[in-house]
Amino acid sequence: MEVGEALRARISTRAFLDAPVSEAEVRAILDDARRAPSGGNLQPWKVHVVAGEKRRAVIDAVKAKLAEDPFGNESDFTVYPPKLWEPYRSRRFAVGEQMYDLLGIPREDKAARLEHLMRNYEFFGAPVGLFFSIDERMGPGQWAHLGMFMLAIALAAEARGLATCMQEAWTPRARTVAKVLGVEAPYIVYCGMALGHADPDAPVNRLRAERAEVDEFATFEGF
Repeated sequence: MEVGEALRARISTRAFLDAPVSEAEVRAILDDARRAPSGGNLQPWKVHVVAGEKRRAVIDAVKAKLAEDPFGNESDFTVYPPKLWEPYRSRRFAVGEQMYDLLGIPREDKAARLEHLMRNYEFFGAPVGLFFSIDERMGPGQWAHLGMFMLAIALAAEARGLATCMQEAWTPRARTVAKVLGVEAPYIVYCGMALGHADPDAPVNRLRAERAEVDEFATFEGF
């Protein structure tokens, strides 16, 4: 699969098959992804890969916290700025509505929407979860490089017929995840990623979020 094909094929997969992914497969993906750009070659990240009992331990710990305080935030930063402005607010709203339409969940069915949201904390059924942590002393440049590394993982997985979902839903429970995984200062947990085989029959996996056209975000001069 060429890079362009992988970029077009990759989606945020939100329904996975009950099919295993081996440690060898994950290692091969990470071996490819470690070639992602890293300014100064710092590579300031750690990856915790969980499956089986460890995966279950993370799920159980986070769900226990959610039962105590559904809206708690253990992270030192927010995933989105408060009171999003345009055009970002409309983009986020639109993709959410597209997703719930595919799921057949009307806007007024808050319980069903919450139930689907909670599927985040089961990796949407994926057998493997990855958690990314970074040295908290690093700045925006190194966070950007972590993002490139995560995309490299997603593309390497796509090339092997596997699917992923970047999951910032874990971020508000970062300290709970860190405790289960043994992540200690100066590292902090940023987010998770689900990894597995996409369910081809799940309606939610038909979602293709709209992207801005090139001329909306790029200018060309000197050509």
